[in-house]
Amino acid sequence: MAWRSNLDGWNSTEEYGSGGAVRLEQWVRPPGLVVELSEEGALALGRGYWLEVESFTHRLVRARQRRGVLELRLFGRWTLLRFGDPEAAADESGAFSRFPIVGGLLARRPGGSITFAQTVRPALELRATVDGFFPRLNGRPGRPVWTGALYLQVERRLHTEISHRYFTRMIREAKP
Repeated sequence: MAWRSNLDGWNSTEEYGSGGAVRLEQWVRPPGLVVELSEEGALALGRGYWLEVESFTHRLVRARQRRGVLELRLFGRWTLLRFGDPEAAADESGAFSRFPIVGGLLARRPGGSITFAQTVRPALELRATVDGFFPRLNGRPGRPVWTGALYLQVERRLHTEISHRYFTRMIREAKP
């Protein structure tokens, strides 16, 4: 997919693993830190992404937290994705929050995660990484390529657009 961005250092890579697992990573080079290097800063990275999901979808999709589970719900009814307890950490090299994918209509099976990170070393970068995710809309191994068209044309593009807007928001709202 040809994607043009006005963000410095915008880059995106995508890989497919065995069994149809997806790894999709996007990153930019912000002009400075966007969150503090602390566990609270790490969790703020995740909150910023979920806010952008809601904004981008005009709140048709909402992030809902209850009993340690975060859900992205369409119209408040259907759980598109369900995430387990987030893991957050920070040190002098950066901060990250990782949300394990445990289910939902868009997941073929539990597995993988989405991680939001701000690295300082080796370079200052802001990253969004989906790793080991089994999208229901993606083609399955051994099936014709066209069976993954919904993932390629809809779900992947939505994630890329939301990530781009998320990076823009986080950089714009960063405290100097």
